[in-house]
Amino acid sequence: MRRTFLTRLRINGSYYVLGGLLLLLGAPLYQWLWLLPHGYGEALAAASRGQLAVYVLWLHLHVWSFAFYRLLQMVAFALTLSLPFTLFRIIVAQEVLGRDEGEGAEATAAASEASPSAEELETADGRQKAAAASDKPLPQTAEELLAIPWRGKGFAVIAAWSGMVGILLLVLGNLASTVYQIGVARTFTAEATLTPSFALVVGICTLVSNTAGGLLVALATLLFGVIIVRSGLQLWPPLWVALGYVAILLALFLIGSAVQVALAPASGQAFLTTPAFLLFALWTLWLGLILVRLRPAPAS
Repeated sequence: MRRTFLTRLRINGSYYVLGGLLLLLGAPLYQWLWLLPHGYGEALAAASRGQLAVYVLWLHLHVWSFAFYRLLQMVAFALTLSLPFTLFRIIVAQEVLGRDEGEGAEATAAASEASPSAEELETADGRQKAAAASDKPLPQTAEELLAIPWRGKGFAVIAAWSGMVGILLLVLGNLASTVYQIGVARTFTAEATLTPSFALVVGICTLVSNTAGGLLVALATLLFGVIIVRSGLQLWPPLWVALGYVAILLALFLIGSAVQVALAPASGQAFLTTPAFLLFALWTLWLGLILVRLRPAPAS
């Protein structure tokens, strides 16, 4: 029972590692090794020039290849759905631990070169409700905390909610776009005429996923990064501080991508979209590896 919270962190970390690898290697390799040799790049170039009929005709000939590519992306993002609230719990637990230790916060930064001590996370995590509702009984175990994870105050909980909603929009927007494009492409022929509604629907789906979802994820990573960097080495190990700085950089890339997509939604993506998602994959993979490596503190 005492290892439940630690076990949950390590399991979630394995999800993030898998999601990060799919975004960083799985989907790009599939695109480069299979889609591009079959004309996907030319189809995207035609779509960016407004020749959507050429793009849809390519989809008609490669429906299942395109569907599998989009599925890889959606599964990768879905695997990171719990990441914002996992990071929220770790941040609040670490800050509660830092307040409890008072001036001895330097000991926390030296506890582990890779991450906060798993034993400390579990102990502090069980007390974090004190920061949210001091007039109510505090959860005593990780199980009680995990049963009521949706309450909290401050920027951390804003980051957690915006991150989860943003990832949901990324998944749902991509799903809607994929289903609609495949539905149109399956009956499309070279002699057919593409209706203007195609560009409109695809553009709306793109705005939902890459612009709205991207901006919410950007807000989450920005707030998480600022929270970690603000405390710095006084509370966090060096790897976590570096993770916070990368989160801020990731937020800038995601904001730039979201703005570019909003200016040309019919194209589906922008110049910064690919590097932003690759950086998100690296950041997710990094965090996942940290969590997977968590070990119980040795018994004294």
